Amino acid sequence: MTRILAIAQIVLAVLLVTAILLQSKGTGLGGVFGGGEGNVYRTKRGAEKVLFIGTIVFAILFFGAAFASLLIRR
Repeated sequence: MTRILAIAQIVLAVLLVTAILLQSKGTGLGGVFGGGEGNVYRTKRGAEKVLFIGTIVFAILFFGAAFASLLIRR
């Protein structure tokens, strides 16, 4: 069971990193420090929204697998 959780954590970590990197592609550091082009209150639509929700789902699943791994090892 611990081997399955370890593999699941690795797969979820790769998916989470990929989703995060795809989201931040093209934004640069200017948007981080408030130097964006005025699109702070822009709504997410289409593929961008799916990617955003997918990132949240991957993060929840990753932390759930990590927590389950901690509980099983004890």
